[in-house]
Amino acid sequence: MKLPPQAWQALPGAGAIMAALDVAAGTSRVVGGAVRDALIGLQVSDVDLATRLQPGEVVERLEAAGLKAVPTGIDHGTITAVAPDFVMEVTTLRRDVSTDGRRATVAFTDDWREDAARRDFTFNALSANPVTGEIFDYFGGLEDLRRHHVRFIGSPLERIAEDHLRILRFFRFHARFGEGLPDPEGLAACADRANDLMALSRERIREELLKLLAVTDPAPTVRLMVDHGIFSPVLPEIGPGSVARLAATVEAERKAGQAASSIRRLAALFPPDPELAADVARRLRLSNAERKRLVTAAGRTSAEVASEPAVLAYRLGLEEAVDRLLLAGAPPASVQKLQGWERPRLAVTGGDLVARGVEKGPQVSALLKAIEDDWVTAGFPPRSSAIEAIVAKRLGQSAAEKPSNSPDTQGNPRH
Repeated sequence: MKLPPQAWQALPGAGAIMAALDVAAGTSRVVGGAVRDALIGLQVSDVDLATRLQPGEVVERLEAAGLKAVPTGIDHGTITAVAPDFVMEVTTLRRDVSTDGRRATVAFTDDWREDAARRDFTFNALSANPVTGEIFDYFGGLEDLRRHHVRFIGSPLERIAEDHLRILRFFRFHARFGEGLPDPEGLAACADRANDLMALSRERIREELLKLLAVTDPAPTVRLMVDHGIFSPVLPEIGPGSVARLAATVEAERKAGQAASSIRRLAALFPPDPELAADVARRLRLSNAERKRLVTAAGRTSAEVASEPAVLAYRLGLEEAVDRLLLAGAPPASVQKLQGWERPRLAVTGGDLVARGVEKGPQVSALLKAIEDDWVTAGFPPRSSAIEAIVAKRLGQSAAEKPSNSPDTQGNPRH
């Protein structure tokens, strides 16, 4: 088997990087996901090179070729090679000196097999010469890739001890590439060492979980994880009910023609409880935007199934409205009504109301809010005559409700 020609190879920048690092001669190779994905016909965007060259020599060669060398992880041997039209990460071959499940101390080597042995799964240890197409497979990765089988290199327990995140990666790769039942030895090791996840940073857990939820259908794999207690140490709220909600959301996305959303699917894993959602967002160190979206999704109610989609989008935001509708089980047609939706703008301002005699102060914002509510309820009429009717009605009501202290015709104050 040969590595098929890739589109990125035709880019001048990629050619310049490969020439500078002697790829054709085998001094450097393409490794990992770029090889795996190319072999199964997926588009390759991120390309990593491994090299026998020491980091300092990598920098010298790149700069001599007029390319930029960024020392993004030079202590661990990683240099980012930057050309005008392409970027590659270049890492010197390494072996582990010590590991603690979160980070590794490494030493550089010139042994390709030794470097491949420190990777997680057999098909991620593949490397290739993109010029000749030759593939190097030290651990049966080609056969596992053909069988859609995710298998640890060597002892699963040893690989997990080196990096606890590999527990989550095992399930993510199974969800993305696997077929049938997962590797039994790997599954047993992950279940046995699930508590090791507590030693990881929440940022690393978040990254892997969101990647897992982004696959076409993560529900079967999430069910497998629930059944084997994988989430219990870090997200114990994820249980059998979570799987049912996730599966329903995935199906709702499909029927409505909506792209998968990791945050929406994360919301599906938990019951509709904004306080719980806020706590999950804190534990997973979500960004402010992700937290807002998750908490908004958690405020869903069954009544929203009958909501007017445009009104919901106006009140919550487009993404949030789509989330709520899909999670609440709204008909696909309701979600599809929001395709191409743009937020309308009410052509009335507080200044307009002041100009018409409303006294400056809190009553302006209150009256403007009431006018907006009427306009939304009316379906966002764009015509000035319809808006004027809403404004006139509210101004009339406001005038009628306003107390007056002016004397009546008998000279007595009105009450």
